[in-house]
Amino acid sequence: MPITKGFRALVDEAMAQVTTYSVAEVQARLTDPAVQIVDIRDIRELTEGTVVGSFHAPRGMLEFWVDPESPYHKKIFANEAKEFILFCGAGWRSALATKALQDMGMTNVAHIDGGWAEWVKQGAPTETLEEQKAKRAAKA
Repeated sequence: MPITKGFRALVDEAMAQVTTYSVAEVQARLTDPAVQIVDIRDIRELTEGTVVGSFHAPRGMLEFWVDPESPYHKKIFANEAKEFILFCGAGWRSALATKALQDMGMTNVAHIDGGWAEWVKQGAPTETLEEQKAKRAAKA
């Protein structure tokens, strides 16, 4: 069966319907307690590091972690006062994921234009998983 709508069309449709922030806009809000950055990349992609203070929610589990009716629900996503800003490698998966969460009823979700690649290209702050784990352990 031939593909009648390719990934690019899906991404373009999603981009037209979701809030997209530039790296600079997100960087300016990194210390804002009302913002939670969410890294939806595959665990194997995290060896490169991640955005400072981000929470990892693999793309394949995102809808399950967000839905309070799911046995996999993560409480972090129950905070309606926060804006969840997603990113992936290039901004395609995060656009689709943001659209999916909007379809679930979330209005407090957006994504980063260009994803991790653009974040790194612009020299925005990153941290290794080890650094992130150490910070969380120090807070506990």
